[in-house]
Order: sequence, then structure tokens, then C-alpha cells
Amino acid sequence: MKGNLRFPIRSLIGASALALSLAAPAFAQSVFTPVAEDFAGALRAAPSEGAAIYPGSTATISGRGLIPGQEITLMRGTTVLNADGPRTVNDEGEVSFELTVDEEAAVGLQPVVAIAENPAAATVVELKVSPQVPLSGEDLFTVESKPVTRGLYQVAYSPKSDALFVTAAVGRPPVAESSISKLDPETLEVVASVTPDAAPARPDGSDGGVFAVYGVDVDDTNGNVWVSVTRQDSAAVYKQDDLSLVKQFDAGSVAHPRDVVVDETRGRAYFSTSFEPHLAVFDTATLEPLDPIEITSTIRRETFGARSVQMDEEAGKLFVASISTPEVAVVDLNSGEVRVLALKNLTAGSDAAYDRQEGLIFVVGQGSDNLLIVKEETGEILHDVGVGANPLSVSFDPNQRLAYVTVRGSGTITVVNPEGEIVANLDGGSYPNQVRVLDDGTAYVINKSQGADDPAGDRISRVRPVAE
Repeated sequence: MKGNLRFPIRSLIGASALALSLAAPAFAQSVFTPVAEDFAGALRAAPSEGAAIYPGSTATISGRGLIPGQEITLMRGTTVLNADGPRTVNDEGEVSFELTVDEEAAVGLQPVVAIAENPAAATVVELKVSPQVPLSGEDLFTVESKPVTRGLYQVAYSPKSDALFVTAAVGRPPVAESSISKLDPETLEVVASVTPDAAPARPDGSDGGVFAVYGVDVDDTNGNVWVSVTRQDSAAVYKQDDLSLVKQFDAGSVAHPRDVVVDETRGRAYFSTSFEPHLAVFDTATLEPLDPIEITSTIRRETFGARSVQMDEEAGKLFVASISTPEVAVVDLNSGEVRVLALKNLTAGSDAAYDRQEGLIFVVGQGSDNLLIVKEETGEILHDVGVGANPLSVSFDPNQRLAYVTVRGSGTITVVNPEGEIVANLDGGSYPNQVRVLDDGTAYVINKSQGADDPAGDRISRVRPVAE
């Protein structure tokens, strides 16, 4: 989910009311007009310009798969938003509205009711108004940035090799352009790069592209780099020294993995599975799969979606944000206990980080545009910080006591202290995607691009607090 939500149009007329209308004589003035059945149209809200809808900006509500000739009216509460009259669906089943979001609009998910006639149907479109956080605190940090390659996704650092490893993948399946690169952490120059092997053909027989790489972490004990191979539901292991392939796991071995973290203490690699209620686990010495770590939602009839995974190796704990439920999971690797904390005001959790000193979990909500600071022991939300549009990643620096958040839609890196105060809001370039803080307090940030010629995209940035 990236802020633009789709909902099928559903009839608002119950089955009994429909039966009555069919049995009774037709009256030209009746409000109970014929109802759409087996309808699969969809409407969504999106920013007219840029990557987010802010107070004072314009939004576009567009529909497709509608019935040609239908007339659509938009309402917020009792106010008709298209005051010039209903908009008619064209012959291709499409319709579009431009709306101005006023300066006083409250941030959050705003329900807009779309009412159709000829035939009748209705749906609620959630229009997300994001907080607009101004840039600040630039004098408190140094930011050095350099382009790397197209399609950057994540970064990890190896103390043993004193090298950064970055993954990249361009476009949607079949992905033909992907790489894993080794960078000098000071110059940010690429010192080596490889392209993954060709992937099997797709189910329809078409080209499968390559085993494109996304998530990444390092195993200094065995000298390896672990990566997630999301599009083929797989994983792979490369050597740190020359980036040669150690093992490419079969397609289908890991369900839609995004993140991977390596636990050198216990010899394990843990993969998030995005929409599944478990983490995949591998032995880092034998490279064999182990039993998964199951995560059960506390919410009745809901399924925990393990979107991310981060680890505090010394504490022996994993922290997993759920994209499908308002929850974060804490996995105790010593006892095997899995605790799931329900969190108000969290939509589409995308990442979580941990402060061992105060026992705090930092959870970002991609759909709720916020950073929650949560007491691990009780699940109490201590602070709810609006950080901008579509935050994706968070990493905590225990020395400077700062959480770094990449905010994709706003193009910023928001720095927050444990008291919930925004210390700085830095320019992060186009679509900041991931941040990882090293032991010395240096934060490395990966961002994506808005196109092939975007000078602010596909860069790695090094962020350091200015020494006092």
C-alpha cells in the first residue's frame, strides 16, 4: 500500500430493498433506482502533483472499470464536492475529478463517498491528507551524497570487510536490470558489482528476467552477503570478497521476502515475508532452511503481515512491523516467545527499530504517516509523531539517542528523539527508501528515483551529526 487505496464499489441497497423495488410498480421519481450487480469498478485518490496530498494541495479521484454512462457524485459528509453536477463515466468506463484540499484540512484518512446512479452503487474512497513537515536542523548534520546505480533499494555494512553492500532492481517483473554492489564507505565509490543469474521463465512461458535482489544484510562470520529475491519468492547468498554467488535458493522458497537480518550469534538469517504471518529462517553455516517463526495476530479474523524485520542482536530480539494489522511483534530468540502488541493509530506498518536502553520500539506507519514510540514492556504508545507522507524505514542510534526515519512521499529524512521531538527534517532526495545506522552513529540512506534522468534519485547518502 502506498497511500492510494482502492475499494470495489458495493451497492448500498440491501437485498430486501432490491426485492421490494423489483416487485413494486416503477415510479419515475423514486429514489430507489436500479442497482448495479456483480460490479467490479474501483476508485482511488492520488495527489495531482508530487507524491503526497497536503492541506492546500489538489487531489485527483479517478475511477476505472465503471459502467459507461454512470453518473458519479462525490460527497464528504453532507457536502457535495463536485458542485458543478455529477460526472458521467466515459465509454471506456473511466471518470476523473480534481479536488482542492483546503488549507484547514485535518491530516489523516478522509472518507469521501462516491455515489453512482444509472445504475446505482456507492463506495467510500479514502483520501489521505499527509502532514507537511518543514525542513529544519540542517546545521546539526552533515549530508554527503553520491549516485550509485538505477533502482537502489537497501544497504548494509560489513565491519570485517569495511564495505557497504547495496542492492538494486529496476521496474516490475520480469526485472531485467538488477545488481548487488560493493562500495567504499568513505568515498561511496563502487568497487565491485555483479548482476544476478537469469531466473526461470514465468508461468505463462515468458522471460523470467533475473533473480533481482532487494533486501540485504551481511554475515561476517562466514564472509557472506544475504539478499532477498522478492519477485521470485526466494533468497540468495553471495561472497563478500568478490560477490560470487554462493547459493541461489529455488523460486518459491521464501514468500515475498523484503528484509533480511543476519544473527551471527545464533547462526541464523531471518527474512520478512511481507504479507504472511511468519518469518522465514535459514542456518547461515549450512544454508539450509529451518522452521519458520510464526506470528499470530491479536485481532480476531485478521492475519499479521510480516512486512519488516529488525534485530537487536545483543538483546536477542527481533522486531516485526505488520503491514496488514495495527501491530508490532517482538520475538525473543532466547526463549522463543513471540509477543504481539496492538497499536492504535498505526496503518500499514512498514518498519520497526529498538532502543535497548529505555526499552522503546519505534514503529513507522506507511499508511498513517507517523512514527509511534512504544514501551516494549507494556505496549503503551508514549508518542505519536507525524513525520510526513509514507514513511518507510527507521533505524535507531543508541549513542546520540536519535531515530532516523526515511519519509518516501515527502522526500525527507526525519530525525526524532525518544521524547517524540523532531530534531531535524533533512532533504532526502527523491523517494527515500531505507536507512541504516552504524555503531559509530553514521546513518546511510538509500533513495530511489522519479525517472531515468532524476539528479536527486538513486543515491546513497551519509548522514552524520555535527560534533559539538
